[in-house]
Amino acid sequence: MARCLRRVVVLIVVVVLCLVWTLEASEGDADPLYKSCVDQCQKTGCVGDTCFHQCKFSADGKAIDGPWYMQEPLYLRWKQWDCQSDCQYECMMTREEERKREGEKPTKYFGKWPLKHVYGIQEPVSVAFSALDLAIQFHGWVSYFILVYYHLPLQPNRKPYYEYNGLLHIYAIIVMNALFWSGVCHSRDVDLTERLDYSSATVLAGYTLVLAVIRSFSIHDKSAKVMVTAPVLALVATHIIYLNFYNLDEGLHRKVIYGIGGVELVVWGLWAALTSHPSKWKLRAFFVLSILTTCLRMLDFPPYKGYVDAHALWRAAGIPLSYLWWSFIRDDAVFRTTVLLKKSK
Repeated sequence: MARCLRRVVVLIVVVVLCLVWTLEASEGDADPLYKSCVDQCQKTGCVGDTCFHQCKFSADGKAIDGPWYMQEPLYLRWKQWDCQSDCQYECMMTREEERKREGEKPTKYFGKWPLKHVYGIQEPVSVAFSALDLAIQFHGWVSYFILVYYHLPLQPNRKPYYEYNGLLHIYAIIVMNALFWSGVCHSRDVDLTERLDYSSATVLAGYTLVLAVIRSFSIHDKSAKVMVTAPVLALVATHIIYLNFYNLDEGLHRKVIYGIGGVELVVWGLWAALTSHPSKWKLRAFFVLSILTTCLRMLDFPPYKGYVDAHALWRAAGIPLSYLWWSFIRDDAVFRTTVLLKKSK
């Protein structure tokens, strides 16, 4: 047992080191050549030989010259493919090509690495992995639902014996909602999608922490559940209100998510080290992989071939983690149902 605890401590130290080990990059949007390119593009509508029809319209979608029927199409305005966005993207990619020829390293623009678009999607690889992870989560939820309602014994009132059943259904809805908005935000990162992504991620982080505490410490008393949930709910609500009504601070959001996630990993780690659960190896594997994916999320490097960055790799790593999670939950449902059936006899 002492050896397991030492391993947990070592892995937690690894997470702390990952927090420190991040690469810094200068802001490319402050580059005078980039700023000059964007200004010129918005005046002429062209970057080199590439010209944009959208630059014939003002920022609100109205035609600079011409009648009402020459206004920018609604579907373009909805996707925010306006003159400014197109000019910023084209100037960014042009400037990065120049930097590459001069032997300089890539740099960030508006706090993000330059990623190549595919059919207007800003981060196509992250979108694909988010969609696949959502599919795995949905498959896991459905397989769990079938198990507890059709393969395991039910109580006389037709409810499952598994006492964490309701919590798991809520978790499935919350995690799939977070993955959906994550995919939307990676498709087109505007103010609205970013707020929805950050808010959904905060709700997910808070809820999974509550779930970890309740399951790890086998909390069944309602008052004890309220005592666990109340402070986490207060933190989550305060953070969401701050982001949406005061300041959409990405740096603060990351600190909050990492902080909540760190506490959750400590809870799962202690339970994994001390439990005698028949599927404890899955729990321990989940804990170790969570540590590794957390480190991957904290890394920061230029995108490979302009498409794959650290965030995309983190999304990919979350796919097997989701499968492992639902596999453990199914085993846990079988284990707890068996235990409760023996007690009821």
